[in-house]
Amino acid sequence: MRDVTAKSVKLNRDLDKMLEQALERDLLVRIGWGKQGDEKPKKGEIGVITHLPSNSRVLLLGNLGECAGAMNDGGNFTLQGSCTSMLGAFQKSGRITIERDAGGKTGHRMNGGEIIIQGSTGNHAGSCMRDGKIVIRGHTGEKAGSCMEGGVLLVLGSAGSEPGYGMTGGRIIVAGSCPPPGEGATMRSILDNELEEFADILEPLGLQLDSDALVIESVSGSKDTGEAPEYLISEGFESIGLVPGANDRLPNTATLDTLSLILPAGMEENGLLAPLPWIIECENMGDSIGPYGINQPGIVRNKPRKNDLIWITEDNLLDAAETLHNCAGLVLDLSSLPALNDAEIEALLVSLYSRMSDDSLVFLRDSVVRVEHLFRLIIELDLDGAIVDAAGPGGTRAASTLPRIGLAAKAMNLFNQGRSIFIELDETPAAEDLLIAKAAGCVGIIAPPPDDDIERFLGWLDSTLRGWMRELGISDLEAMSRSNLRALDYETAAISGLRLVGYDRPLPMWMKN
Repeated sequence: MRDVTAKSVKLNRDLDKMLEQALERDLLVRIGWGKQGDEKPKKGEIGVITHLPSNSRVLLLGNLGECAGAMNDGGNFTLQGSCTSMLGAFQKSGRITIERDAGGKTGHRMNGGEIIIQGSTGNHAGSCMRDGKIVIRGHTGEKAGSCMEGGVLLVLGSAGSEPGYGMTGGRIIVAGSCPPPGEGATMRSILDNELEEFADILEPLGLQLDSDALVIESVSGSKDTGEAPEYLISEGFESIGLVPGANDRLPNTATLDTLSLILPAGMEENGLLAPLPWIIECENMGDSIGPYGINQPGIVRNKPRKNDLIWITEDNLLDAAETLHNCAGLVLDLSSLPALNDAEIEALLVSLYSRMSDDSLVFLRDSVVRVEHLFRLIIELDLDGAIVDAAGPGGTRAASTLPRIGLAAKAMNLFNQGRSIFIELDETPAAEDLLIAKAAGCVGIIAPPPDDDIERFLGWLDSTLRGWMRELGISDLEAMSRSNLRALDYETAAISGLRLVGYDRPLPMWMKN
C-alpha cells in the first residue's frame, strides 16, 4: 500500500471514531493541529473526509488530494488549504468550504447542498451536477457546468472555454469574462429577479453580483452528448466442449473438491470460500436460507452478508459506507462511473475500504473491451482482482473473451501474483460454464440466479458439476486446464484459439504416403 493511501485510510478511520463522540456532544472536529495548537497540516491525502453524516462538523488544515469531502451526506466540512480533483463529488447535502483552490470536476454529480471555493477551480467544475449550489470566488477552467442537469454554478471570476457544454438543465452565472458557451448551451443577461435570488446566497459570504453578469443555460430541445451503445453477450460458452485429459474417469466413491478460495493478494488466510465457483449476482441474498444458499457467496447491491461482496456503482456510492463493515469485500464498477484517472479511482476506493477490515477483498469491474486497462489498474493499485464482463458494445461471443483475458493476464503476470479473475455472464451458469471458466484460469463466474428456487438449483448444479468432474477424471477444480477445452466449430476455434474437436492429433495412417 502506498504511503499516501495508508495515511488516507488511517485519517478516515480516526475521523470516524472522532465523529461518534463529536456528534453526541455537538462538537467541531479539528484536524491538522496538535494538542498545543501547533500546526500539523495534512498533505496529499486522498478520498478523505467522505460520507460525512448530517450535522457533523469538520475543520481541516492542509492540502488534500482527490475526492476530498466526496459523498457528503449533510456534514459541514471546511478545508483551510487546497485540494485536487473531484472535491465534493456525489454530494447529497451539507456544505463544503475550501479557502484556497480546488482541482477539476468540483462537485461532480452532486445532488444538493453547497460548495464554496474561495479561490479558483480547474476544468469541468459542476460537471453533471443535478442540484445544489457551487460558488467559485475566483476563476474556473474549461467546460464549467458540462452536462449539468440542474442546480446553480456561480463563477465570480472568469470562465474557461465552452462553459455549459452538453448541459440539459441548471444555470451557470459568470460575473467575469466569459467565452461563447459550449454546444447545447446559450447565453443571456442576468434578470433582476435573479440578482435578488443570488444575493441571498452571496451576501452571507460578503459577495455580490453586478447587473452585467451573464447566465448560461441549456438550449431548449438541444441534443444530449450521445447515447452509449448497448453492451450484451450474443452467445455464451455453448460452442465450447469439455473433454477428458490423460486421466481415466473417477469412481463414484472418489473425493471431489469443488471449493474455490478467494484470498486477498499476498495473503494465505482470511479469504472468501465459495462452495461452487460461482458468485451469485443479485440485489441481495436474503432469501437464501437453505444450506447451499447460505454458504454460496453473492455480489449484492444491498443488505450484504459476511460472505458477500457489495457491488458499488454511482447509485449507491453514498449509502455504501453504512454497510461496508458487514461484508467480505467490494466491487467498484468502473463502467457505471464517469471516466476517471488512476488517482481518482484510488481515492474513491480509499473512501470506501477505509470503512472495512484490512483483509477485505477489493475488486474492480469493467468490460472485456477494456481488460488491459482493468488489469493494469489491479496491478498498480495493488488490488485483489478483477471482474471481467463478457458483454461488449453491440454484442460479443463469450468464447472470444477467453484468449483476450488469458493473454492480458499472462502479460501482466496476474495469476502468479495471487490476483483473482472472474468472468461475468448475463445468464445463470450451467456446470459446463463453471468448468470452462476454471479451465481458462479464472476463479469462477459472476452471473444472475435462476428465476425459481435457488436452493434447489444449487443442489442440482453441485451434483452436475461433480458428475462432470468424475467423467473428466479430475478430483480438484484447480486441475482444469485449456487441454480440457475444445471448440465445437471452426469459427469458435478461430476466435478462441482452442483446438477443434475431432482434430486433436492425426492418426498414424494419415502420416503415410
